[in-house]
Amino acid sequence: MTSTTTHSPSAPNSRTTSKAVRLLGDRRMPVLATALLFLVMYIASLSRYQNYGFAEPQVFMNLFIDNGYLLVAAVGVTFVILSGGIDLSVGSMIGFTTMFTAWLVERQGLPLLAVIPMALAVGALAGFLMGYVIHNFEIQPFIVTLAGLFLFRGLCLVISKESISIGDSSVTSMAQAQVPLGMGFLSIGAIVALVVLAVAFYVLHYTRFGRRVYAIGGNEQSAMLMGLPQGGTKIAVYTASGFCSALAGLLFTLYIQSGDPLHATGMELDAIAAVVIGGTLLTGGSGYVLGTVFGVLVLGLIKTIIQFEGTLSSWWTKIATGVLLCAFILIQRAMTARKKT
Repeated sequence: MTSTTTHSPSAPNSRTTSKAVRLLGDRRMPVLATALLFLVMYIASLSRYQNYGFAEPQVFMNLFIDNGYLLVAAVGVTFVILSGGIDLSVGSMIGFTTMFTAWLVERQGLPLLAVIPMALAVGALAGFLMGYVIHNFEIQPFIVTLAGLFLFRGLCLVISKESISIGDSSVTSMAQAQVPLGMGFLSIGAIVALVVLAVAFYVLHYTRFGRRVYAIGGNEQSAMLMGLPQGGTKIAVYTASGFCSALAGLLFTLYIQSGDPLHATGMELDAIAAVVIGGTLLTGGSGYVLGTVFGVLVLGLIKTIIQFEGTLSSWWTKIATGVLLCAFILIQRAMTARKKT
C-alpha cells in the first residue's frame, strides 16, 4: 500500500505573503525604495539624454549644488518629524534670512562674515521660542509653526517690499567659488550641506540626544515613563530646525545673490516632501537622515530631467512630487498597519 503526501497549494502563497509582511515591517524598506527609485530614474535619464551630456559627472554634482539649501532645510525638518512634530516656518525663515542678510550687507554695509552669525542666531532663537511654546503651553506644533510662518513672512515685508540685490564682492566671490573634486566641482553651499548632513547623521545615530528624539517620536508616553527629558529634547529639536532654516537661507542667498520677500515661498512643503519621500514616518520615531538625502536628490533629479527635456513645464515638478508623496504615504500606511498587527 503506497502512501501519498499532499502538498497544500496555499503553502507557497503563505510563504510569499510572509516575506512581503516582513519586508513591510523592515524600517529600512522606505529608504531602500527611495534609493532604488533614484537609481532607476538616473539610469533611465542616462539612456534618454546620453547625447545631451547627462552622463557628465558634473551633472550629478549639480544636484547637490542646486539643492544644497533644500538639503540643509530638510535635515532640520527630519529632526522635527522624527520627534513627532512638524515645522511650517521653514520657508518663511529662509526668505527672512535672505532679506535680513541682503539688508545688512547692502543697506547697512556690514561684512558678510559678521552677518552670518547674526542670521544663524536669529534662526536658532526663533526655533527655541517655538519649541518652548509648543512644550510649555502644550499647543500643537502645526499652530505654533504656522504662526511662525506668517510672522517671518511679514517681517520680510517690514524690511523691504522690494527685492534687494547683493553686489558685495565677498558674497559674489563666495557664491562663485568652486571646490574641485576629481572630475567635477562643488560649490561652498554644497560642501556646507554635506557637512551638515554628516553632523546630523552622527547626532541622530551615535548620541543620547538622537536616541531621545527617536524614543519621543516613537512613543511619547513610554519615553516619559523612562524618565527622558521630553521638554529639553523638543525645544532642542525646534532650535536645530530653526538653525538649519537660517543656514539654508544663507546658502540660498549665495545661490540667488539677492533678498526678496517672496523667496522660498512654499519651500517648507518641499522640505517636508523630501523627508517623507526619504522614508521618515510622519508620525515620528522611524526614519533615517540618509533617506532625506535621497528624497532631496529625487526632487532635484526631477527638476534636472525637466530641464533636459525642454518641452515640459516646471509645474510638472509639483505634479511628480505630489504623486511620489502619495505613493510613499501609502507605503508608510502599510508599515504602520503591519506594526499594529
